[in-house]
Amino acid sequence: MPYLVAVLLLVLWEVLNRLTNISSVILPAPSTIFGALVRHHEVIAQNALHTFITAMIGFGLGVVTGVVIGFATGISPEIYSSVYPLLVAFNAIPKVALLPLFVLWAGIGVVPAVLTALTLAFFPIAVNVATGLATIDPEMNDLMRSLGARRDEILLKVGIPRAMPFLFASLKIAISLAFVGTVISETVASNDGIGFLMMSASSSFNVPLVFAGVFVIAVMAVAAYGVCSLVEQRMVRWAFRVQP
Repeated sequence: MPYLVAVLLLVLWEVLNRLTNISSVILPAPSTIFGALVRHHEVIAQNALHTFITAMIGFGLGVVTGVVIGFATGISPEIYSSVYPLLVAFNAIPKVALLPLFVLWAGIGVVPAVLTALTLAFFPIAVNVATGLATIDPEMNDLMRSLGARRDEILLKVGIPRAMPFLFASLKIAISLAFVGTVISETVASNDGIGFLMMSASSSFNVPLVFAGVFVIAVMAVAAYGVCSLVEQRMVRWAFRVQP
């Protein structure tokens, strides 16, 4: 169904574009965008690979940072109540406002893009892991204690398995945010990547190439999301409700 809906939307877009004769400088038709993809496939592929690698590095660092912060926050109610508001406050800061600092510290290039992807990706992971660990059922906790389980055993045998579905749900969000952060940085402080390509194309009014860049970013993000979904289904299959 998602593929069918996407095809129908593209067909509708193409028909409306031809009926209204909208200029390609304003809104190119899908056929025009596909033509730009074919004509500029080499430069698009080169920049797409750069964006993909940068986003994956930022995502990987975000996973490590988010899991560590989430684990440290969720193991104690006192730490959770103290650190959680700080995480929310940090997430409220527009990451575009941090980008000039990243450029000042590391210059233009890959590092600011990785840092931007990291700051966007780690928050949902940290929050979900902390929530999963901090919301163990009181009855289960009392039962484990009555059976002689120590606090670390409760965390290992109950808390971590409970947090796993939260973790994988947050990974699907974080992987998309990593691409967002990478492209934002590339449009401002990079000489490579899809974001840089889109900015260069827009400065020369090559709107079909801009839309081609948007299409490539969407495809990469959806593909990465699909991989996270497959890993989630294999790792935490027990958490999914069986359909009748």
